[in-house]
Amino acid sequence: MLYEGDFSSPAGRFALVAARFNGVVVDQLVLGATDALRRHGVADDRIDVVRVPGAFEIPPVAQRLGKSGK
Repeated sequence: MLYEGDFSSPAGRFALVAARFNGVVVDQLVLGATDALRRHGVADDRIDVVRVPGAFEIPPVAQRLGKSGK
């Protein structure tokens, strides 16, 4: 099976959930992810970065964000 994408700007909003723990690594990952979204035409006002204390908190926060409909 072959999956292919294109470089058109995807619709909707995007949330990046990142742990504050190990900021030296995580901050660079957030910068890379936001850069990739911007390069694919996603405007800054459609990207939200949510910080949580650690990795344990990421799944419930991501689930809450997804269910919010925003």
